[in-house]
Amino acid sequence: MRFSSWLCGVIIVLLSIGCGQSEDEKEERDAMQKQANHLVDEKSPYLLQHLYNPVDWYPWDEVAFEKARREHKPIFLSIGYSTCHWCHVMARESFENEDVARILNRLFVSIKVDREERPDIDRVYMTYVQATTGGGGWPLSVWLTPELKPFFGGTYFPPEDKWGAPGFTNVLNRIAQAWQHDQARVSASADAALDFLRDATAVQQNEDVTLNASRFDEAYTRLAATYDAQHGGFGKAPKFPRPVVTYYLLHYHARTPGSHALEMVQGKRILILAQSVFASMICVTPTILPLRAE
Repeated sequence: MRFSSWLCGVIIVLLSIGCGQSEDEKEERDAMQKQANHLVDEKSPYLLQHLYNPVDWYPWDEVAFEKARREHKPIFLSIGYSTCHWCHVMARESFENEDVARILNRLFVSIKVDREERPDIDRVYMTYVQATTGGGGWPLSVWLTPELKPFFGGTYFPPEDKWGAPGFTNVLNRIAQAWQHDQARVSASADAALDFLRDATAVQQNEDVTLNASRFDEAYTRLAATYDAQHGGFGKAPKFPRPVVTYYLLHYHARTPGSHALEMVQGKRILILAQSVFASMICVTPTILPLRAE
């Protein structure tokens, strides 16, 4: 009781003193003064990180596709995820740059995709980039026709020519020129790429496998075998969040309440969130404390 009173007193004093405005708060304030793009209704943390970019981003939807068809513009597709280092680097160097944004907004329809939210889209266009460049990774940068056929791609592009790689601005201008003056060759390249993707991403039908409840249970068993009960997540580090796994486990929990599916989803996330909120109140860096229920 005495400890609780002391802790409450410390919190009140700290809150009354107030904390200096952090860099994150300043960035958030500045962002709110900017105009949001078409990602405003999205839920993905990665997409929302780009909400106030000067680039007029669209999510992957029919609105963006129809705009590309109507204006006869190529699509610039950028795929990444929230914990991707080079995604943040390219965002800072290019997507937050007003000059780059003007080129993208004038000559392209720009679409942002979270690979953790849409692994199906990522798989198709990553296959194309790996086949045409011999490598892959994120951020994934792909240029498409209004019919969504890829004709050029890569990963991270520096803002200017360096490290033996072309600068992003130069790439944009060259692609725009090719689209405007040599569209027949661009379209032929896109058609060939589409034929390749159809073969490379075709699902092989296995007539010996039947999708039933036992397959649903088998997937759960395999996930449970790799679950890290101590630190959360699946497998060994490095770990990346996979929303499709979370969705599956929540469905499995609803179907089989006696399983540990919900426990695997939650892991230590609730504890981490609670500690982060408390830490932000007293202006200290969040640290995972060795707490346990008594």
